[in-house]
Amino acid sequence: MGLFEDLSQFLETRLEEFLDAHPHLELQAIEEQLREQEEDTLRLIASLQAQEKRLEEEILSTAQDIQRWHIRIQKAQAAGREDLVKPAQEREALLLRRGNQLWGQRQGAQERLNQAQTLKENIQARRQEVHAKAAQLRTEQAASSSERVSSWDSPSQTRFRKTAVDPLEQVFSDWETEDELNQLKRKMGQ
Repeated sequence: MGLFEDLSQFLETRLEEFLDAHPHLELQAIEEQLREQEEDTLRLIASLQAQEKRLEEEILSTAQDIQRWHIRIQKAQAAGREDLVKPAQEREALLLRRGNQLWGQRQGAQERLNQAQTLKENIQARRQEVHAKAAQLRTEQAASSSERVSSWDSPSQTRFRKTAVDPLEQVFSDWETEDELNQLKRKMGQ
């Protein structure tokens, strides 16, 4: 048990370090998390809407029962059937309590639905922010990469680069790092 926890902690730490060193991948991971959260929220909204509709149908049915029993009470009173009046009144009172409970449940469902809608809007706004940041980062990296690639053809800069960071080395390093991240994700997913 302790070995698995240590391994898991080690992998999580390595992943966090890796993501800190590669912000574009961190943004990609955040975008993925937000997409999953949005899907969960949409499922919750659909479930709450179905619950709200079911409660409305039960409220309507209960109201019709209350109306039916109220008419029966009036008929029994008009006919002088006091033996039927009291049980009918008790049934009507029971239905009224049930109607109130259903109404309260419907209000709770509406509140949760409003909260879920707000959450969905917040997630969508956050996704747009992260998407914009990722696009900006990709643009910056593409510009930086094209500068590096163009410098490969320039003999004077190639000589200079030999003492500094080799652009081809950097491209391979980035590619290998991404591959390492994908391997870590696969290991953590198992």
